[in-house]
Amino acid sequence: MLALTPKIIWARGSDPGHLEPARACEGGHERYAAIQALPGIGPVLAAVIVAEIGDIRRFPGPGQLASWAGLTPRHRESDVKVTRGHLTKQGSRMLRWAVTEAIQRQSAGARPREARDAIIARRGKQAKNIAKVAAARELLTLVFYSMRDGRIRRLASPRPAA
Repeated sequence: MLALTPKIIWARGSDPGHLEPARACEGGHERYAAIQALPGIGPVLAAVIVAEIGDIRRFPGPGQLASWAGLTPRHRESDVKVTRGHLTKQGSRMLRWAVTEAIQRQSAGARPREARDAIIARRGKQAKNIAKVAAARELLTLVFYSMRDGRIRRLASPRPAA
């Protein structure tokens, strides 16, 4: 298992009252830069995500990572009756916070932002928290593939056929 000890070193910027992270992972993590390429994820959120997930090879797929983070709905099943409920919230609270915080900082045209906007357009403004969680799962899927492969393949939105 990969032993990663994240350490945030704060350096004083040009403004005396402003502190900024100088280096988020001591020793460097090869997937750290790939995560920062995702929209809404900066050096601090990337350090939190890398530290909380650890070795990505623990998870066979992005669905298992989303489940571990507690971003999947509760599922109860008995014979033919299926009930889906609220989020399980049975995972890493810090990872869940970091991903939902990154969703709120999305620029227009980003793939997770488009997923959020589509749900709000379909279900109305009262579903904005549902849309935020769905977009967080989409962003966590991108995080999974960027940590596994070291690059992001699905970042650009698909272009509609003309």
